Amino acid sequence: MPWGFDYLIVGAGFSGLTMAERLTTQAGATCLVVERRNHIGGNAYDRYDDHGVLVHTYGPHYFRTNSPRIREYLSQFTEWHPVDYKILSWTHGAYWPFPINLNTFEQFIGRPSTPEEMSAALDKWKIPVASPSNSEEVIVSQVGRELYEQFFKGYTLKQWRRHPRELDASVCGRIPIRTNRDDRYLTEEFQALPAAGYTRLFERMLAACGDRVKVLLNADYREVLPHVNFQHMIYSGPVDEYFDFSEGRLPYRSLRFEAESFTPEELVPREPVSGKKGFWQPAMQVNYPNDHDYTRIVEVKHATGQLCENSTIVREYPEDFGPGKEAYYPIPAPDSSAIYSRYKAKADAEARTSFIGRLATYKYYNMDQVVGMALAEFEKLWKAGDRPC
Repeated sequence: MPWGFDYLIVGAGFSGLTMAERLTTQAGATCLVVERRNHIGGNAYDRYDDHGVLVHTYGPHYFRTNSPRIREYLSQFTEWHPVDYKILSWTHGAYWPFPINLNTFEQFIGRPSTPEEMSAALDKWKIPVASPSNSEEVIVSQVGRELYEQFFKGYTLKQWRRHPRELDASVCGRIPIRTNRDDRYLTEEFQALPAAGYTRLFERMLAACGDRVKVLLNADYREVLPHVNFQHMIYSGPVDEYFDFSEGRLPYRSLRFEAESFTPEELVPREPVSGKKGFWQPAMQVNYPNDHDYTRIVEVKHATGQLCENSTIVREYPEDFGPGKEAYYPIPAPDSSAIYSRYKAKADAEARTSFIGRLATYKYYNMDQVVGMALAEFEKLWKAGDRPC
């Protein structure tokens, strides 16, 4: 006999689990969550490695939001560890404060300066562009070509395997340029990590669902479909895969992660020298725009505040997406947007299916935006009378 559920939810990341929690606790619905990986949490999954260090398995996830509503919602399932996310850039044989700010400018010119002098210098260096249409134009129009090539061009080429002028202005435009000493990577009002980790947050979300939710791991939803009856599907996987690539394959970028762990005896001065006891590098994240094949090294222990003598770094290597690889980043470019527009038309016309999340909507959303999208979709279904209970 087929299983009977009100909702089939494809994907156990922020999108799917937020929907599962809302549908079960607020609408009294039953949900089957199908996840192809062997764990919940999607790319935000974290775990303790063999050295006892809490690591972000699929790259750093820096939670932040300006939405009190999203913060209050998630706070039902976690306490928070406040953090300012600090980033450096390693290039030209030195660490540089990043994003570009007055401290960066002073290092660049080799002496103390002022916001007024920095603004005047940028006015001389920047290349006027009336309406920046790509990532190269949006940066050179703010800081000129030399700083663009020192901090942005190489990193973007490695990360996206496309020239910045081939990418939407939003790719590099989301990184601020400041003339004061504000060296924070992010500016949202609330910046923190779940105190016990993301995985614990997700476990608590599922616990709130009680026996109204069932989770299948290591499962492909297509293989499950013949065995399930449901009223509505929540889909958070790749949109082109859902439609059997009928409009062509959407391009993505993938990643490879290389972890290296250290005991206290191994955390001695080395290159790069941390300067801080118990850490390998001087900041949570160090970008490598012009050196090495990796784009960044992350030592997330800086952000988690974990009291652990050991430490683990993770080198991040961008890779082409293909068989056996995970789709991490939709590529914001005119050619991919044209393909996605055709899939969006199909998704909008699809009955009994909601498409939410980064892959299903082919957009580079932050975590709080994904949660907000899921909350909005729940309310949309609720107002439309989709109330199986």
